[in-house]
Amino acid sequence: MRNLKRIVLCGLLLAGGLGLSAAGAGGAAAAREGRGDVVAVQRLRPLDTAEAARAELAGAEFDTGTVRFGVDMFQIVYRTVDPTGKPTIASGLLALPRSGERQLRVVSYAHGTELNRTDAPSMWRDGWSVGPAITYASAGFAAVAPDYLGMGLGPGPHPYLHLPSETTASVDLLRAARAVAVEQGRALRREVYVTGFSQGGSAATALGKALQSGADDWFRLGALAPVSGAYDLRNVELKALLTTVEWPYNLGYLGYLATAWSRLHDLPTFFDPKYAGRVESLYDGVHTGQDLGETLPGSPAELFSQEGLALLGTPSGRFAAALAEHDASCTGYRSPVPTRLFAARTDEQVPVANSEHCAAVLRAPVVDTGTQEYQGSVHLGSNIAGTAQAVRWFLQLS
Repeated sequence: MRNLKRIVLCGLLLAGGLGLSAAGAGGAAAAREGRGDVVAVQRLRPLDTAEAARAELAGAEFDTGTVRFGVDMFQIVYRTVDPTGKPTIASGLLALPRSGERQLRVVSYAHGTELNRTDAPSMWRDGWSVGPAITYASAGFAAVAPDYLGMGLGPGPHPYLHLPSETTASVDLLRAARAVAVEQGRALRREVYVTGFSQGGSAATALGKALQSGADDWFRLGALAPVSGAYDLRNVELKALLTTVEWPYNLGYLGYLATAWSRLHDLPTFFDPKYAGRVESLYDGVHTGQDLGETLPGSPAELFSQEGLALLGTPSGRFAAALAEHDASCTGYRSPVPTRLFAARTDEQVPVANSEHCAAVLRAPVVDTGTQEYQGSVHLGSNIAGTAQAVRWFLQLS
């Protein structure tokens, strides 16, 4: 998930305001009305040399030990579908190594919880948002990082922790990235190394499951290495958020889930009437973690109604069914590819039991990311440490 105290930029940025250029007329994909078709591409600031990539990573406290190349960065706007299956657009990031290699292995990285849409990877607001993509690209991979629906340049509210739309957004970005790579004289290989952090951990396991099931005609799952995911919302994460995770993270995540899932799954409001409108309006992609922290009360008992608190504690009905859908990203299959789950044993926001439960089903090891902190958080530090461990493992597999 994310540091809710971080101050981020406000303001809804629309595609028309960023100088996006339409995809070239020579690309047949841009002319079709299909999922993964490229709508627009913006070349972002290049990291011309390996030294420039190291500097960008070091500034965000990411490991620089695997940097070999400079990186070219592209913001892609592409066609996908919303949670109801209707056509929409989303944005995402493609990072290509300046390696001279034409055939590139692919890493798909799914980011953690963000409140403000400008913190999505393709917006490149700071080194944190692009650190994993730069890590993988500077090591020689083509890195693809979806913003998710409603983040970056995508319209509408973000369907938080909604795995079906996180999966379609991820698959369709892979298709769009493949087309953009061709225009750059590069080719993306079929095998995708799938990873992601926190919210992106379960997005990664869901994408891996989809690729294994044939979600795309070209791409297939090559390896799976999610970091610190909340894979078991019902039995682990919800209980932790209600009992042990400290303020403001507990209420911030619970409020995000309650706001998004009431809309997605036609659930009654979870909130106490004193807070319902005030808190729900803050999960619009425009407000910040600081805004949320200034609005939240001190405890779940204050934020939620008695009925809402009871439903969070003992899920039933449509809420229980939605939790089962989310938690199924780790069930029903044994990963046929190399798989590792990375997690911190002392994570203060996403207990390691999430990873242990998922790993038991996938029959994969849980690799400890240690006690590294970022902004005082072991959870955030696990993104940095897990990325460093995952890229080295991917290099061994290549």
